[in-house]
Amino acid sequence: MVMPKKSPKKKKESKIEHQHAAIGIHFATIDDPRLDRTQEHNLLDIIIIAICAVICGANHWTEVAVFGQAKESWLRTFLSLPGGIPSHDTFGRVFAKLDPTQFQTSFLNWVKASRKKLNQEVVAIDGKALRRSHDEGIGKSAIHMVSAWATKNRLVLGQRKVDEKSNEITAIPELLDSLTLAGCIITIDAMGCQTKIAQKIVTKEADYLLSLKKNQSNLYEDAEEAFAYGLETKFKTLNYDYCKTTNKGHDRIEIRECWAMPVADWSEHIRNIDAWANLNTMVMIRSKRITPEKTSEHVRYFISSLTHDATQLLEIKRAHWGIENGLHWVLDVAFREDESRIRKEDGAENFAILRHIALNLLKQDKKTKVGIKGKRLKAGWDEQYLSSLLNMLSQ
Repeated sequence: MVMPKKSPKKKKESKIEHQHAAIGIHFATIDDPRLDRTQEHNLLDIIIIAICAVICGANHWTEVAVFGQAKESWLRTFLSLPGGIPSHDTFGRVFAKLDPTQFQTSFLNWVKASRKKLNQEVVAIDGKALRRSHDEGIGKSAIHMVSAWATKNRLVLGQRKVDEKSNEITAIPELLDSLTLAGCIITIDAMGCQTKIAQKIVTKEADYLLSLKKNQSNLYEDAEEAFAYGLETKFKTLNYDYCKTTNKGHDRIEIRECWAMPVADWSEHIRNIDAWANLNTMVMIRSKRITPEKTSEHVRYFISSLTHDATQLLEIKRAHWGIENGLHWVLDVAFREDESRIRKEDGAENFAILRHIALNLLKQDKKTKVGIKGKRLKAGWDEQYLSSLLNMLSQ
């Protein structure tokens, strides 16, 4: 009797294979730049290996390739790797040619899909130079990236490269256009204090707190004179709000005072006021730092679309300063960004995006009570932990 043949069993998709498929939803649409080459390695494999390597401590292409070689058995559990692990030259060549706009779009799509609602979130926008990405031999200056940082969720929401022949003023509106910001409060330093940027923020259904400096000479001078009059008269006849905070620690005392006044009360004295979309409030913050060695004091002026609530405005400004510690400092110390010598074509910009992907994943882990550097080490040592981070990427 001839027994009927059993139909082959379908291979059950493992959890990590499912992760790979889900990651592909965000990154599989990127065009492969290797049109004139035999594609020995899958582009998605290259991207996923690079993401894993940077999470685990790799800071340049040689280390990315070494990571891949060390973890090849584990990577084969969810990657096809038809040509084995790519060489460091292959990683460098592919990411130098990879379209950074498409890579950023994939990053943004993942952030939008995974993040919580950002209503009333303070989003700080600031720029940072990749100091060693310059190449004097071909006259290439260092790359400058402008990033958006969700201060409460501690996530990079997006970034834009500043064109060599331009500055942050042109990059910021492009970054704002790429983000969903309804209900958020946008903070930008003096470079971004421009009428068109204020209008862009309002169009995105968000509020703003913008730093004033003498690049807006008329507005700066008018705000300075208004608060000087207020201080001189002790604000007796003026509509204003005031708050003060004092913090002690590490052998220093920090005192911050904030005054806020409605712009409408000064409409006859502030020039070009109608050019600023939804301008409601002008703000003065005086900061004093006292140490055993010296006492220093700084006065800064701001404009805002928010009401003149001094406590809220001071808290928002303090949240903005967190981008330095929460993003820029971490990129320099934990990811050694300022030491990176990746320069070829779009390689530096794409590696910056890899760092942001890795940082977001590591920041989302709230259970591991070590810093970012410690989490990177743990991910390199513990494949189960690395898999849990990739699961966040695939959600």
